[in-house]
Amino acid sequence: MRRFFSILLCISMILGLAGCTGTKPTEPTENGAFVIGFSQVGSESDWRIANTKSMTDTFAFDADYEFIMENARQKQENQFASVRRFILDGVDLIIIAPTVEEGWLTVLTEVHDAGIPVIIMDRSVAVWDDNLYLTNIGSDFLRQGNLAVEWLEQETAKETLSEEEEPDGSTPVETTVKILHLQGTIGATAQIQRTKALEDAVAAHSDWVITSQLYGDFTEAKAYEVMTEYLKENQDIDVLYSENDNMTFGAMRALDEAGITYGEGGQVKIITFDATKEALQYCLDGRINLCVECNPMFGPQVKDLIEKYRNGETIPKHVYVDESAYTSKDLTQEFVDAREY
Repeated sequence: MRRFFSILLCISMILGLAGCTGTKPTEPTENGAFVIGFSQVGSESDWRIANTKSMTDTFAFDADYEFIMENARQKQENQFASVRRFILDGVDLIIIAPTVEEGWLTVLTEVHDAGIPVIIMDRSVAVWDDNLYLTNIGSDFLRQGNLAVEWLEQETAKETLSEEEEPDGSTPVETTVKILHLQGTIGATAQIQRTKALEDAVAAHSDWVITSQLYGDFTEAKAYEVMTEYLKENQDIDVLYSENDNMTFGAMRALDEAGITYGEGGQVKIITFDATKEALQYCLDGRINLCVECNPMFGPQVKDLIEKYRNGETIPKHVYVDESAYTSKDLTQEFVDAREY
């Protein structure tokens, strides 16, 4: 019965409800299952829902595991409370998808002192002692950002070559590439590294400029709100660099309402991160120029790491998932239709 209610709570999160708030019963498990406490950052995006589903599909129906998940609703203090409950309940392992990097030293020290191994998932934590966690599995967010700016370099180089000479034979004046930067949750690893990649690239290109950095919090609603306000005053944009797909969808709606074209042949080139099914469809249709993949399907890899740990095997301190980047030329309808998330 305990297992049944835990599964129901996790499924409710997948469906995008308020969240899974169940905790492990204080009495020992009846079947000797390995108990995992999972603090998920929230359900703020399509990516996060797919990530939750991957974890739940992997563990919740496996008789060898008891999987208890709590939704932090994007609040770090909720994660601290969840982790401390997991400690009191004596779970066998804790998985944390941190809201932001900073602020974890005290809580992780408490977990370490309790003798419970920790896996940091998706984002990272900024602690001086990496012995406080077993491993960190997630995306290489800096590489994702570098893939995006490398593509933009190639695109601007093509445009420069095509404009090397004006019709009258003169050399054209260098034009500035105006980039509007839509940022996710400030302090999250994805935001920090994707921002670094862009800011480093802008510093290296005299003809690139970030016109503004808008805070979208990785949500469609917030991105739509800030983009709508921004476009009332400034519509001179060449590139939208959006740190996740849901923010991109909100921005696209704002651009539509402002009468600004985007995508292939449009006024604004759109770079987005995650490469969810919906974003890939827009990319295939020419409405998004570049989708940089952020793979949410961690479940099987996390389980493999846990089983290696339980078998006494050494596991890497950091594990990256496989990811790529896509333009319309890289996609087919068959590929998009087969997307799991």
